[in-house]
Amino acid sequence: MQRVVVTGMAGLTSLGNDWASISANFAAQRSGIRRMDEWNRFEELNTRLAGPIDDFQVPRHWTRKQLRSMGRVSRLAVAASERALANAGLLGDPMITDGRMGVACGSSTGSTEEIKAFGNMLLNSVADGLNANSYVRMMPHTTAANISIFFGLTGRLIPTSSACTSGSQGIGYAYEAIKFGRLPLMLAGGAEELCPSEAMVFDALYATSLRNDAPHTSPRPYDAGRDGLVIGEGAGMLVLEALEHAQARGATIYAEVVGFGSNADGQHSTRPEQATMRRAMELALEDAGLAPEAIGYVNGHGTATEQGDIAETLATSSLFGPRMPISSQKSFLGHTLGACGALESWFSIEMMNSDRYIHTLNLDEVDSRCGELDYLRGAPVQMRHDYVMNNNFAFGGVNTSLIFKRWI
Repeated sequence: MQRVVVTGMAGLTSLGNDWASISANFAAQRSGIRRMDEWNRFEELNTRLAGPIDDFQVPRHWTRKQLRSMGRVSRLAVAASERALANAGLLGDPMITDGRMGVACGSSTGSTEEIKAFGNMLLNSVADGLNANSYVRMMPHTTAANISIFFGLTGRLIPTSSACTSGSQGIGYAYEAIKFGRLPLMLAGGAEELCPSEAMVFDALYATSLRNDAPHTSPRPYDAGRDGLVIGEGAGMLVLEALEHAQARGATIYAEVVGFGSNADGQHSTRPEQATMRRAMELALEDAGLAPEAIGYVNGHGTATEQGDIAETLATSSLFGPRMPISSQKSFLGHTLGACGALESWFSIEMMNSDRYIHTLNLDEVDSRCGELDYLRGAPVQMRHDYVMNNNFAFGGVNTSLIFKRWI
């Protein structure tokens, strides 16, 4: 059994690409949500809200050859990976290409521009826009494959395309690969590119926010006045490393991964189950050898959907009781789907290390049907905790829970 630590972290969001910028925007109550007038052509799409990354540019040193197999979702994932490797002091180091490093990463889907091109072929019998790399840009494991190819990683490759748990499963499975001695280094996380088709998925379920003329007032996780979720985009990646390996090379250690739990509802594809949500948290606690009382803060999934918010908070309250602080950064960024588990893990570690926990934006009145918890609202809160938990729950009944420990 190996202890597993975090030695690199990075991400791309609609509110910035480094923690200093992102946390400053959180503290200033700035939202990354805007009205998407470019979606007006979709007459049957009701929502016009999203959290896009409007300023993403491909790094100048990337070559045309490197770019041709990458759609937007892979470009976001590779850019976050490059930043995470640099943060870990491993970018360009030969040790990552000698079989010691693998990758675990996912997204809800591949790049939708390529899906559209294949759909056009099937509908109109033409191959416009299709080429030898189209499938690679579209395939479900495009993020993991492109990360591996871009950096020459030859360790194990674990695709984790499981919707909203893609990022957290990526971290969890990478943690287990290192913990059980399969290899000492993993790049882990998730990404998502923004597409109106993803908004339509939730629109069809009557689960999107319709505050189209007041974008900064939505989403509203856990709030009595919420009216649905808002889609976002982004990418988050962590470098996980066996403790002895990290110490031998003098790496900076940001946190230790001590627990991971994952299970399935086994009931319904889109209706969350309170009992199995709680069980995922219990599995993470059992893996960490911790009692519920050890956890100081829970980073909630907090999508601002009625069924999701209620089931999640009832499960959390039943395990931890009313004293547990909880918040959701989706209130600032929207639901980044495959990226959210990785981004929120990164945020959880940064909050734990700074003793400053970000509140839930737009949370004015907690829904009385939600579980009794210490909902952080209004402003960031100063607290000191040694263990934090990050929870994510996905379509298909996929549940994940990760526990991070302060590195002292």
